[in-house]
Amino acid sequence: MLKHRGFPGRLPGTDFQYIIRRPNPKGVTPITKRERYRDRRPADKRADAGFMKALWECFGDQPFERGNLDAGRLSWLFGREVVPVDDPFDPESYDSLLVIDVEVARRSFPEAFEG
Repeated sequence: MLKHRGFPGRLPGTDFQYIIRRPNPKGVTPITKRERYRDRRPADKRADAGFMKALWECFGDQPFERGNLDAGRLSWLFGREVVPVDDPFDPESYDSLLVIDVEVARRSFPEAFEG
């Protein structure tokens, strides 16, 4: 499992994690597409925006390996702002390649791209 050095571990001041420390001994947690409803808590929305900002600052528009990125946090963006590079995509592999769909991500999280 690739460890993304320099990637923030969590949203500052919260317990919303962005990375995992070690592989899951019971098996890889799969990435799934999660539906984001309008009534989500503001803290959850901030965590998504912060994660997108960290992804953009670390990887830009280049493909990146899932590695130690948290599957739960990726799942909130998967299939919309973050899409698979590989076809077929293996949602249970730490080696799977992903990429940011910049156009969709800018519409969904404009604050992540400011500055």
